[in-house]
Amino acid sequence: MLDLTYELPKPKTIAGAKHDWELVIGMEVHAQVSSNAKLFSGASTKFGAEPNSNVSFVDAAMPGMLPVINEFCVEQAVRTGLGLKAQINLKSAFDRKNYFYPDLPQGYQISQLYHPIVGEGEVLVELGDGTARMVRIERIHMEQDAGKSIHDMDPNMSFVDLNRTGVCLMEIVSRPDIRGPEEAAAYIAKLRQIMRYLGTCDGNMQNGNLRADVNVSICRPGDYEKYMETQDFSYLGTRCEIKNMNSMRFIQQAIEVEARRQIAIVEAGGKVEQETRLYDPDKGETRSMRSKEEAHDYRYFPDPDLLPLEIEQAWVDDIAAKLPELPDEKKARFIKDFGLTDYDASVLTAEVESAVYFEEVAKGRNGKLAANWVINELFGRLKKDDRDITDSPVSPAQLGGIIDLIASDAISGKIAKELFEIVYTEGGDPAQIVEERGMKQVTDTGAIEAALDEIIAANPAQVEKAKVNPKLAGWFVGQVMKATGGKANPKAVNQLVAQKLGQ
Repeated sequence: MLDLTYELPKPKTIAGAKHDWELVIGMEVHAQVSSNAKLFSGASTKFGAEPNSNVSFVDAAMPGMLPVINEFCVEQAVRTGLGLKAQINLKSAFDRKNYFYPDLPQGYQISQLYHPIVGEGEVLVELGDGTARMVRIERIHMEQDAGKSIHDMDPNMSFVDLNRTGVCLMEIVSRPDIRGPEEAAAYIAKLRQIMRYLGTCDGNMQNGNLRADVNVSICRPGDYEKYMETQDFSYLGTRCEIKNMNSMRFIQQAIEVEARRQIAIVEAGGKVEQETRLYDPDKGETRSMRSKEEAHDYRYFPDPDLLPLEIEQAWVDDIAAKLPELPDEKKARFIKDFGLTDYDASVLTAEVESAVYFEEVAKGRNGKLAANWVINELFGRLKKDDRDITDSPVSPAQLGGIIDLIASDAISGKIAKELFEIVYTEGGDPAQIVEERGMKQVTDTGAIEAALDEIIAANPAQVEKAKVNPKLAGWFVGQVMKATGGKANPKAVNQLVAQKLGQ
């Protein structure tokens, strides 16, 4: 079981530096809300549509157009907050964040600075060494996404696609509680898992539906503990933000690279400047994007077109009552109800679709056997073919049928693997395939004994060797299985061999 203490994990240290340094990481994760319409307009959020086809007059900032809030997006934000065990603020407000990008038609982004919809929460992050710890969530606020500038379609000009403009984002801001690259990736993975269980974000990083700004700073050993005691950020060093990361692998690489850059500056007698940077995975470096802005640089002010958002506790309670079982609870239940190991339960609950599949297979059956077949046989085959569980050629009913045939001794484990391959490639009912193709296990001890007697009679020298060295009895087991085409019941064969050889 996991160690669920709140003790700090061993922090990441940087090898090769003159002094010992530790990493301190905070993350701002932008999660696109799963909804059919945008935050303040009825335009579609469908990914992959023709450029500028999902754009309303509101999104395009046409004169006189006023935003109208999408209640479902608010519900999704509340649902996410509840899933992260966070405080839901019954009163929140929208602000205008002013900046000028070609893909931001309004010249400002409608966001929440002073009064976010979700307050403090926490995420349990499981680490590779079997321990777990809490990462504190500072806030979650809703905001509009900007459009997309395209620079690779023409050598002389850039294009703007506004399809993404106005899509609802949840910005999930953590405290600086993350201590290394691997833990940062684990944190993102856990957020993604929770939101996919909740149905509030599909977590597709490739499409940009989940991306992160990573704040990295360095400190000397012991300084982080001083920060935790005093909440004085000066102990943590100057942070730099790495913008728009949409790959867990690149996030880990960028943190390592940026930490080394900061250490080199400080150890050379320089000073790290607070700024926003970009990561170039081809060159393996971060580069300056702009000096870090503060809130006053954006000239935030309350949006005059939107009243403060007030929600009722009863509405929040109703959403809470309808929350699905979340990953941590499901994992604990799988361990308790099905007798699974911590590792197997983690694998099966990593994706909500995998958990649903397994539970259908395991219903009324041996949970450990079901887990073994789902993880080792099915997942292994899917990975080989670069498919996921939603595209599995073997349904839960078919895999359950194979397991039933094993449990009833109708087939052996070896035959079961052959049967699985047939079902995977050809389909069909497992029981019917076994009948039609003569794959049933031989359980008639008389037939097995007859085959064994023939083998013993033909190999007297081997019999004498086996009587001296019992380990050689396995040779007779193998010969019987070969003689019966692998259909003999292995348990019965082993018993008869031991009996015949006087072992």
